[in-house]
Amino acid sequence: MEKTEKIKEKAILFGMSLRDQDDGVFSLKELERLAETADVEVLGKVFQKAKEITPATYIGTGKAEEIRDLIASSGANLAICDNELSGSQVNNLSEIFGVKVIDRTTLILDIFAKHATTNEGKLQVELAMLKYYLPRLSGIAGTSGRFGSGGVGMRGPGETKLELDRRKIHDQIKRLEKEIAKIKQDRDLRRKNRNSGNVKKVSIVGYTNAGKSTLMNIITKANIYADDKLFATLDTTSRNLWLAPNCQIVLTDTVGFINKLPHSFVEAFSATLEEVCFSDLIIHVIDLTDKHRDIHKQVVLEELEKLGANNIPRITIYNKIDVLTTEEKIRLRNSDSIEQDAIFISAKQNENIEKLKNAILEKLF
Repeated sequence: MEKTEKIKEKAILFGMSLRDQDDGVFSLKELERLAETADVEVLGKVFQKAKEITPATYIGTGKAEEIRDLIASSGANLAICDNELSGSQVNNLSEIFGVKVIDRTTLILDIFAKHATTNEGKLQVELAMLKYYLPRLSGIAGTSGRFGSGGVGMRGPGETKLELDRRKIHDQIKRLEKEIAKIKQDRDLRRKNRNSGNVKKVSIVGYTNAGKSTLMNIITKANIYADDKLFATLDTTSRNLWLAPNCQIVLTDTVGFINKLPHSFVEAFSATLEEVCFSDLIIHVIDLTDKHRDIHKQVVLEELEKLGANNIPRITIYNKIDVLTTEEKIRLRNSDSIEQDAIFISAKQNENIEKLKNAILEKLF
């Protein structure tokens, strides 16, 4: 028997924004990093500014033909849109391009499916995927058979479950919601037990790849998987930590936020994300080397507000200071966009971690 090698997915990325919006180029760069995280090779990127969205294909006819020609000349077998597409738009674009088409949300959910390790994480991913795909089944069903099964967008529940009729999918969604609700009850009970001991709760939040898991590891020796990839870790982790005698906290590392966060993700992961709402203190980790750190900072703050956690005391820390020159550090410290009481650290090099611990003590005890 011959061994069948997995076909490498090679993609053309494309995005669009209306003329009164930001240019969206930085978002397309982030999409490229997401694609790389999903083991997809990016062969090209196309961006369009338009007056309005084209209902049938999202992008304009001329731009769709340009992407079709680029796919043909580059040998790409996948097209990924930086914006959310309807099922009919996916179907129409697949007809034009001649390859499988997915959108940013599908890519993110695929990465979640790849990185979820706990039972709860897998349940949450499956729930998010089913909720997202349910209204798109008619459009997606026409594309999967023609352009092959498997690959990006087919992890988690996969094609078999997506081919079930809507009633069965609704039943599956209800079952998953009940299982996740049961896990939530168990978490609420554990939280109640912790509260009875008057243990303070601290949550680490931040944009994806800001260094949250690395920080968690250096403070608690938690040995959480950390890598220079978007959503390298997905499951929430909590560890007990003694900052001083009689000063115990429970430190929780949460899943990273991201721009254009899928609504189905927020709903499915609400039980996990609400852990932030019960915190006595939030540590907001910002990647100091990120060119778009101010935009990403705002994304996190907006998500915290949606969760109802924006009034919880917060410590802002800027991570990865070890890769900056002395001149860059001085310039950033004097920048108007940097919070004056922020703490500059390097989680990787264990720099200023004691300063952070002292700041936590001052806030909580």
